[in-house]
Amino acid sequence: MSNLMKVSSNPHIRSKVTTSSIMSAVVIALLPATCFGIYNFGLHALLLILVTVASTVLSELIYEKAMKQKVTIKDLSAVVTGLLLALNLPPKAPLWIGVIGGAFAIIVVKMLFGGLGQNFMNPALGARCFLLISFTSIMTNFDCDAYTGATPLASIKMGESVNVLNMVIGKTAGTIGETSVIAIIIGACFLIMVGAIDLRVPGSYIVTFVVFLILFSGHGLDGSYISAELSGGGLMLGAFFMATDYVTRPITKNGQYLFGILLGILTGIFRIFGASAEGVSYAIIIGNLLVPLIEKITYPKAFGKGGERA
Repeated sequence: MSNLMKVSSNPHIRSKVTTSSIMSAVVIALLPATCFGIYNFGLHALLLILVTVASTVLSELIYEKAMKQKVTIKDLSAVVTGLLLALNLPPKAPLWIGVIGGAFAIIVVKMLFGGLGQNFMNPALGARCFLLISFTSIMTNFDCDAYTGATPLASIKMGESVNVLNMVIGKTAGTIGETSVIAIIIGACFLIMVGAIDLRVPGSYIVTFVVFLILFSGHGLDGSYISAELSGGGLMLGAFFMATDYVTRPITKNGQYLFGILLGILTGIFRIFGASAEGVSYAIIIGNLLVPLIEKITYPKAFGKGGERA
């Protein structure tokens, strides 16, 4: 009888969804942005992507072997981390940047805190911020064979006009995977259709950011300016692929809305009032750090608990 009955603590809901299936969906969803980035920036971008992904996978494998832990690279989470990090790198960054960033993302941000499900911030973004601080000149140099000069966001910051259509298509300078809004949206729609993500976090993030621009940018309801800010930098990639990370976003529905609102405000503050034209990476990292507090204030009270006496 004991072999027929499995007793475990609640909850007892089971799902056929696995980590590997979710990560596979994310990899597929990132393919449009990845392929466009390779088309846009050339062979070096492809090599940088491959090296960065190899670095994350090998770092996880070596760490788990050294620590005598179960090898988990088959769940594809390391592949997703490496791909996201690579898409956040300048197209002409040296290959060793991908190696260092991949190792930092996996070993420092992920494995030292317990592995998948225990990391307190998105590993790819944690590594990107580490690289930005450590190798600023490399990480902010977006000159390549196809494009030279400032990125569209930097041009906007300086009060110059930009071609919004080129930003939507992706024919601009930037990191490998952030330039084409169309490619990112195609991938995001796939994730929504398969149920891997919903619009609570990205929707509240983007709406809040737009409201912040209207109120504080000094441009009011200028559609061209708002469109350029939405299309430039890593906003769309961050909103749909990194802010929605299961591990580092709140688990409560109200918490996810609050999380998205927080990200929109922080991104607006960094872009409008900060020295840098970007701000998405730091906004999401700070949001990740505040997730325990967000969950604490939005976690629903158990029935019969916390009620006021008559």
